[in-house]
Amino acid sequence: MPDPETRVTSARLEIDAPSARVFELIADPAAQPRWDGNDNLSRAETGQRVRRAGQVFTTQLTNGMVRENHVVDFVEGVRIAWRPAEPGLAPPGHQWSFELEALGPARTRVTHTYDWTNLADESRVARARATTPERLLASLERLRSVAEER
Repeated sequence: MPDPETRVTSARLEIDAPSARVFELIADPAAQPRWDGNDNLSRAETGQRVRRAGQVFTTQLTNGMVRENHVVDFVEGVRIAWRPAEPGLAPPGHQWSFELEALGPARTRVTHTYDWTNLADESRVARARATTPERLLASLERLRSVAEER
């Protein structure tokens, strides 16, 4: 088993768009498939915009499976984090998070982190290890492309 410190990976990117626009793309699950750099998300129902910790939103994966995403951290316009789980089950312990920093009225620094420190399901470890900073950066680059559309 790897050292727990190797179980947190992140990427950071600056986006030429207001932080409110960028955050909206992250906090609205229906928008997430447009910028998912892992090509893992197929769709999400509209009307699930995250507004608080404790909320659960669902997404459908490209393989047809559904995930319930348990929001564990939320500060409007600043930070959002969730732990995915199979429907009706407790999250197995990995977490996706985004932190935004407004660098001006139309520029935002976004940090995307994947933390699998508490991942208890050994069958998910190989996939967790494959979630590299480069894969997180791919999502951020696609997020940038969508956010910067005029």
